[in-house]
Amino acid sequence: METPLHEQIAADLRRLISSGELPVGAPVPSESQLCTQWDASRGPVRQALATLRTEGMIGGGRGKPPVVRRQVLSQPFETFLSFSSWVHGLGRTPGQRTLEIARRPASAEIADELLLDEGEPVVQLVRLRLIDGTPTMLERTTFVEPVGRLLFDHDCDSGSIYAFLGGQGVDMSLARHLVDAVAADGTDGELLGVAPGAPLLREQRRATGVDGTPVEYSDDRYRPELVGFAIENSQQALPTLARNWRSAS
Repeated sequence: METPLHEQIAADLRRLISSGELPVGAPVPSESQLCTQWDASRGPVRQALATLRTEGMIGGGRGKPPVVRRQVLSQPFETFLSFSSWVHGLGRTPGQRTLEIARRPASAEIADELLLDEGEPVVQLVRLRLIDGTPTMLERTTFVEPVGRLLFDHDCDSGSIYAFLGGQGVDMSLARHLVDAVAADGTDGELLGVAPGAPLLREQRRATGVDGTPVEYSDDRYRPELVGFAIENSQQALPTLARNWRSAS
């Protein structure tokens, strides 16, 4: 199914903003310019601009043309969980290379995170994630065994495994995130193209069903010159955690 035109326009504008080609404070192309560029009517263009306003990436006063407000792309929970969905939303190309998938006994740390007994079987997945072919994040994910076993019959390089698992009825409605910094070990350095000991951003995540039953624990390590994290909060809403991408150029 072809992506709707308004989504294509919005994705291209996100790409321009996130890469810095449209920096914060810069005017957004006018409706007439976008209509000409995309050979589109004003309807899809206005819908795309409304989407970016809702996301907080652009803004402007009454009667004034919109300007770029921020480079951070906020996203709902499902796109934070899915690296592929997030990268698609930036207008970039996601990639992944599965390095290992194995069934093994849970370590003490993993057992604590997933509320299992030490030694119970789990399925562990290691993948290198890319943006436009550039190694960006190393993902080490552990699933409880009934969920992880579904991946043995799935091509984990074909796209989002979370979309696949959701299609299989797996509930991953809630998550806890912990973001800190760690030094790259030898494996991190070799796969991400950084020196051993170089700083990496680490996101540790535990995802559960709506009933609180743990499903997944992940240790994801990002190159900090390419990806950052932002937390937004207000008195009216719970904090929102978002990734933002930084152009490598």
